[in-house]
Amino acid sequence: MHEWTRFRGLTDMSQRSFASAEYALKNKSTRREKFLADMERVVPWARLIRVIEPLCPTSGRVGRQPICVPRMLRMYCPQQWYGLADEAVEDALYDSQTLRDFVGIDLLRESVPDATTRLKFRRLLLDNDLTKALFEEINAHLAEQGLLMRAGTIVDATRSGHFKLRQFCAM
Repeated sequence: MHEWTRFRGLTDMSQRSFASAEYALKNKSTRREKFLADMERVVPWARLIRVIEPLCPTSGRVGRQPICVPRMLRMYCPQQWYGLADEAVEDALYDSQTLRDFVGIDLLRESVPDATTRLKFRRLLLDNDLTKALFEEINAHLAEQGLLMRAGTIVDATRSGHFKLRQFCAM
C-alpha cells in the first residue's frame, strides 16, 4: 500500500465522501428519498434485469466497456418517473445525492454515465420492445402481491407554487 493512501485514510474502498457522510446524517427525509425508497421496495429489480440482460452488450470488446444493466435500469427508471431528458438525468445525478445513492454512483470513484450512454440503453429497450416487457413484469410482480399499477399522473407543486402535471409512464 502506498504511503499517501494510508495517510489519506483511503484503505477502505467502501469509504464515503465527507459530503455523502454528512448527507446521510441529516434528520429530514425528502419526498424524493421517500419515493425512491418506496420504488426500491416495490420494483422487482432482479426480474427486470433478467428481462434486459440477454440483449445487452457484454464486456470484452474493444473501447469503452458497457455499464452494467442494474445501474442503467436504475438511471432509466427515475428518468421516466420524473420526465427527464437524457442530459437532465446527468445533471440531476450530479446535483442529487439521493439519486446517486439510488443509482449506486460514487463520484469519488466514477463519473455519471453520459447522455449518449443512456440514449443507447433507451434505444435498446425500445428496439427490442422491452419497455412493454418491463411493464408486464412489474404488473405480474404487483399482481402476485394483490396490487395493480396503471398509468396515472404525478403532481409536482415544488416550483414557484404552480402545479405542473407530468404523465407517469411506468416504463
